[in-house]
Amino acid sequence: MTIIAAADGSALGNPGPAGWSWYVDEDCWAAGGWPHGTNNMGELMAVLDLLESTSGVPERLQILCDSQYVINCVTKWTPGWKRRGWRKADGKPVQNVDLLKRIDAAMVGRDIAFDWVKGHAGHDLNEAADERARAAATAYARSLPVDTGPGFRAPVAAGTVPAGPADTVTAVRDVVPAGVPGVGPAPRADASPRPEATGRFSASTDELEADLFSVLADDTDIAQLEDEELVVQYEQELLDPRVRSDVARLAALLHPDFTEVGASGRVWDRDSMIDLVSNADSGLVQFEQLQLDRIDPSTILLLWRSTRDGESAVRSSWWVRDGQQWRLRFHQGTPST
Repeated sequence: MTIIAAADGSALGNPGPAGWSWYVDEDCWAAGGWPHGTNNMGELMAVLDLLESTSGVPERLQILCDSQYVINCVTKWTPGWKRRGWRKADGKPVQNVDLLKRIDAAMVGRDIAFDWVKGHAGHDLNEAADERARAAATAYARSLPVDTGPGFRAPVAAGTVPAGPADTVTAVRDVVPAGVPGVGPAPRADASPRPEATGRFSASTDELEADLFSVLADDTDIAQLEDEELVVQYEQELLDPRVRSDVARLAALLHPDFTEVGASGRVWDRDSMIDLVSNADSGLVQFEQLQLDRIDPSTILLLWRSTRDGESAVRSSWWVRDGQQWRLRFHQGTPST
């Protein structure tokens, strides 16, 4: 038997009042949050609480997430972070490390798989988890009691995976000696926020975005890549439907002063562009690099051609160095015949 659960997070303002939830069915779900937190904190806490609440349950656990950040953290990046003392490939400390360490410990000896599902696309379990996470965040914003749900109740009938293909990764963890913090029976049966959660995992927007900018596979040493290579990688990242549906990932890639001039002449800012692409089905876009120029140490101009459904456009993207990160500052596309 496989237990299938969706895990999701929410933050009003990101950072701001934050919530998290995991959901199996109406009789088996939990939620919680913080007065101040980030969306990624909520996403991670939902997974962590699910793992700890099902500790000791022998069934296989299948976790549905709409956050590639969470899936990459757990299934790709954690082994490398641990080898480097919980630092990223560029030497910077990993954000949300307390949550990630507890997740890593709670994974030991478990049969767990992660599936990516598109958020806000009508998937029943994902929508249920999202609704409860947002309700928890809203309750904290209004200083109201949080509905923490019934918690985990075993045995639970297996759910169904979403129709169509899904990106599935089975997480493998090294076996470690017993007694590691986070391993063993869940510390509490309900799903209310743990005492250490409030205020402990707070992060600024800059910290959130810097952590999210680890968009390459963790076995790639980004410190050894040329800036031009990074910019091309990031431009193609913006074409990935999974990234475009992840608001936090988009916020990491777009400069705070981002501007786009559309073919109609309309001007888009960062917030309106994130709202547009995160709620649209972009489909498959082909990328063809045409020209790349290093204008100065902190500016790169990338010219490229996009092709989708037989229609193409020539595009110019201005990437600028914002602190230690490259972010898209300006974009314009011109339809071509």
